[in-house]
Parts: sequence; structure tokens; C-alpha cells
Amino acid sequence: MKLDSSAVDYTPGDVGAIARRAEDQGYDGFWLAETRHDPFLALAGAAAATERVELGTAIAVAFARNPMTVATTANDLRLLSGGRFNLGLGSQVEAHITKRFAMPWSRPAARMREFVLAVRAIWHAWETGERLAFRGEFYTHTLMTPFFNPGPNPHGTAPIYLAGVGELMTEVAGEVADGFLCHNFTTARYLREVTLPALERGRAKAGKSLAGFEISGPVFAATTDEQVADVKRQIAFYGSTPAYRPVLDLHGWGELHEELHRMSRRQQWAEMSALITDDVLHEFAVVGAPDEVAAALLDRFGDMVTRLSPSADVPREVWLSALRSG
Repeated sequence: MKLDSSAVDYTPGDVGAIARRAEDQGYDGFWLAETRHDPFLALAGAAAATERVELGTAIAVAFARNPMTVATTANDLRLLSGGRFNLGLGSQVEAHITKRFAMPWSRPAARMREFVLAVRAIWHAWETGERLAFRGEFYTHTLMTPFFNPGPNPHGTAPIYLAGVGELMTEVAGEVADGFLCHNFTTARYLREVTLPALERGRAKAGKSLAGFEISGPVFAATTDEQVADVKRQIAFYGSTPAYRPVLDLHGWGELHEELHRMSRRQQWAEMSALITDDVLHEFAVVGAPDEVAAALLDRFGDMVTRLSPSADVPREVWLSALRSG
């Protein structure tokens, strides 16, 4: 199993030091989320500051961009990092795509499938020199003159990871991606009963199995009271989002979503975490001392994921001890 470090609260100026620290601590990968800053730009700094650790976006918002811009940026980061860059994409939700990014939204799973295929078609044209002729329902790319063609990447094309919660998007990930990024807002039961079967269905469509397919588990973990409070706030925030309701429904907590959603519409963000009971907290998160957290996460997810990235800072040596004992 690969152990990854990630950052949500970062700036382009400090991300190099954060990534270098992750590399020095022995982590296998370093991933950036797209929140207040562009993760692609920040990872350019991380690439310059590191030598070994894998780098990736977890996630970059696909529908805020188009396949050509993503293909170009990912190709450049693959070059800049010496082949260490992984492209992690997610759809975000409709309100953010239409109201924050002013971009079109429709049939997100089908759109994402086509988005990934378009990126691969662009890369294929660069690798082979063949004419670019991608025509889809959502994206069309039919022009690539030599002046704009960077040519084959000596490090190969970047592995593509897709994020998802719903079954349709998860199936798409299994079909067209190289790996899957589990959302923090998941549980071991949801992963086992919903996510893995959907990935297997997607892989079957492509005539493949889950062998060699990466599954990354960014999961909630807390080792301090402050972290517990923060995790409760995040669970409440995600639980208020209609797209993530299926996770709560599986556990019989659909009414919790309805109340959280009502409170979010009233902008009662500060009060929402009070609805997250200990039962809900411990289903979504692992809480305890660092060694307890490491052992518990491996026990919950060790047979289902190939990469693990806890939200709490658990020292690498603690992980190694837990892996040896497990």
C-alpha cells in the first residue's frame, strides 16, 4: 500500500516546502486539492522542490476547464516533474460549475467519460503524430497543427484518476481511468457495498479487472479534539450536499441530510456540526492516538484501497509500524 500526504490549506508560495517535507518523511505521494488556489500551478513549485515523491491533483475541477487545456497542463507537469505527475479530476457539483465557474453542466458522468477520452485522444495525437479527430457529444477537438503540438512526452502520459461518490461516476472511473479517488465523505461500508461493485462494472465494460487499478482512500482521521471538531464540520458540510446523500441513505441517515441541507440554505454553517453525533462521526472518521488511527485505518480499508491518505498528520514511522504489525 502507498501512503500519501495531501494539502488543502496551502499557498503557491509555501507548497514547495510542504511537498519537500512529505518527501523527507518518506511518503509515496503528495496531492493537492483545488480550493482557494490552482493546484496545477502549485504543483509546478512542488515539482521543483522534490525529486522522488509522486505528485497529483486531488482533485482538479474538470468541468471548470476543457480537455485541451487539461491535456496541455498535465503534459507540462509530467515533463517538469520527470514523470511523477498524476492527473486527478473531479466534477464538482452543479451549483459551483454553473454559478462559480459559469460553465455548462449536464449529465456529469457521461460528460466526464467523454472528457477523459478527449484528453487521451489529444495525448495520442501528440504521441503518434496522427491527426486529431475527436468528435463527441460535449467536446470536439479536430485541429492540431505542428506549431501547437509538443510531441511525444519522454515520460509517457500521466495516469488519470477520477473522483466520485455516485455509482454512475464511479462506473465511468472504472471504465476510462487508471485509478479512483475516494471522496473523504465515504464509509467502509459504502466503499465495500457501492463503490467497489461500481468500479468492477466499469472495468468489465473495458474488458478489464481491478488488478493494477489504483484506489486512493483519502479518509477522515483525527488525533486531537481540534481535529475532531474540524472533521465534524466537514462531515456536516458534505452531508448537506444532495449529491452525497446516497452515503447517508445507506446508513439510514437520510433525515440527517434533509436537516443539514435546510440549515445550509439558511447559511447556518456554524450550527450544522452539532447534528453530527458520535455514531456518525465514528462511521466516517477514525479518532484516537496516531498509532490507534493508523491501525484502525488499515483495518477498515487495507483490503480495499491501494493508496491511503488520512486527513490527520500521522507520522510515517507510525504507519510503517502499523503495516508491519498488520
